[in-house]
Amino acid sequence: MTRRALPWVGLLLLAISFIWFLRMPRAMRRFEQRRDAGGAKRFGVVLDPGHGGQDSGAMCGEVMEKDLTLDVALRAEVLLRAAGFRTVLTRSDDRYLSLPERAEVANEEKNSLFVSIHFNDGDHGAASGVETYFATRQLTASPGLLAWLPFLRRVDAKPLLAKSESLARFLQAALVERTQAVDRGTKTAQFYVIRNVRHPAALVEGGFITNQSDMTKLTTVKYREEIARAISEGIRRYREVRRPDEPTLAWAPAPPE
Repeated sequence: MTRRALPWVGLLLLAISFIWFLRMPRAMRRFEQRRDAGGAKRFGVVLDPGHGGQDSGAMCGEVMEKDLTLDVALRAEVLLRAAGFRTVLTRSDDRYLSLPERAEVANEEKNSLFVSIHFNDGDHGAASGVETYFATRQLTASPGLLAWLPFLRRVDAKPLLAKSESLARFLQAALVERTQAVDRGTKTAQFYVIRNVRHPAALVEGGFITNQSDMTKLTTVKYREEIARAISEGIRRYREVRRPDEPTLAWAPAPPE
């Protein structure tokens, strides 16, 4: 019985080695994307500029969502680093990343949170404002080969979900306070990049590219800087309230009237 099992064990080890070899270049790219490797013990923020490369996202004339998201992410990163956070970008230039790759960047980081940055489009031009999403279920499988097997993936309990909800509420409150945009509130959705991250995670929609008023503001440096500052402030306020030993109740201040 043992002799018959040995070839299968050898085949399994060979497969694992091959998979690891394929993942090595990607892991090296992730290391290059770390902007503050020396501060690994500090709390980290993974910023995810949506779209990129051949994926332009929503468009209005020559303005593309992928450019707006990257601009805001780079601005938010500068502010967060100045505030003492360790920062990682899923992309720092105009490149394409798949959704699993974005989630992988986040999951490789310890002691961190994840914010994906996007801009909305609508069926008609009347919709406007800002909104922030969190997932009602997040996966907690450990990274590696076993995490690829669906039957080994497990849904997390309430603490992580409560943290993600809190993060979304803090971000939304700061966005409304900073931009004075229409408050579309916090919402739930099972977007891949927040569903598959094992840290507190939220997705920001910073305005409607299909709305003329929103677009007029989004094309200005000043307004994009305000969005970046809102993201930075929302994260800072979240960290001031929530700690490793925090209660699981999600809480955030109401947006100013």
